[in-house]
Amino acid sequence: MSLLTILHHPDPRLRQKAPPVTVFDDALQTLIDDMFETMYDAPGVGLAATQVGVALRLAVMDCSEDKARPQPIVIINPQIVDPDERVEMEEGCLSVPGIADKVQRYSRLKLQALDRHGQPFEMDAEGLLAQAVQHEIDHLDGKLYIDYLSALKRERISKKLAKARKS
Repeated sequence: MSLLTILHHPDPRLRQKAPPVTVFDDALQTLIDDMFETMYDAPGVGLAATQVGVALRLAVMDCSEDKARPQPIVIINPQIVDPDERVEMEEGCLSVPGIADKVQRYSRLKLQALDRHGQPFEMDAEGLLAQAVQHEIDHLDGKLYIDYLSALKRERISKKLAKARKS
């Protein structure tokens, strides 16, 4: 396994809509393992393939509170069905490092996806897991959580990140 480079805003690859995964081969399994290693090292609770420069509808997540007992989840070609009401949640992103803000997310949802071997599954998610699912699907659609913020906040964030890159 190896660590992958996480792309940072405003890298244009973060804005690409990822095509579906159609091949479940050894290369995909290696990518998934590398994504988990990268996510845990960052540290983060989710990582989409687009964040590491791979245009595939694939994300990995682990929202377990006890890091000694990981609960890794792979979602491929995910779809949200039957979402509940929206609530305000604090959110950050490995591609927008060091910055967090409040955004509206569904509090609960049902997820339909494929697992790492291409087998379909459904999962009910709420709280942090529901938030992570929505966040990672946004990445696969070329969106960042900052897109839900006001233009003024986005401009401030972009300036702050640009300043940090120059340091």
